[in-house]
Amino acid sequence: QVQLVESGGRLVQAGGSLRVSCAASGRTFSSYGMGWFRQAPGKEREFVAAISWNGGSIYYADSVKGRFTISRDNAKNTVYLQMISLKPEDTAVYYCAAGRIATMYRSRDIDYWGKGTLVTVSS
Repeated sequence: QVQLVESGGRLVQAGGSLRVSCAASGRTFSSYGMGWFRQAPGKEREFVAAISWNGGSIYYADSVKGRFTISRDNAKNTVYLQMISLKPEDTAVYYCAAGRIATMYRSRDIDYWGKGTLVTVSS
């Protein structure tokens, strides 16, 4: 199976910026839509952003639109989430995900998950 490993999560002050990364194993990385979800304690996992294999289709949750940017480097088997203007409500474990781009917004339709990286935004 595909393995996804997130990195880059840390404590950051409100208004700050952070980039988290997801390294994927296997040579089929480019065939998957890739995305990010997040989950705060006691809350359901929610969709954040997704990108198709060629970057031609990109989707963002309304809560992060204009602040977060998803990108991928297929040669490096890596997907990134650049976050700016961070808010305390962005605090969550951020999970990398792989699946069909058409259904990337639904947690139950994700094929592969990373273990997550914690992003904490202080006020």
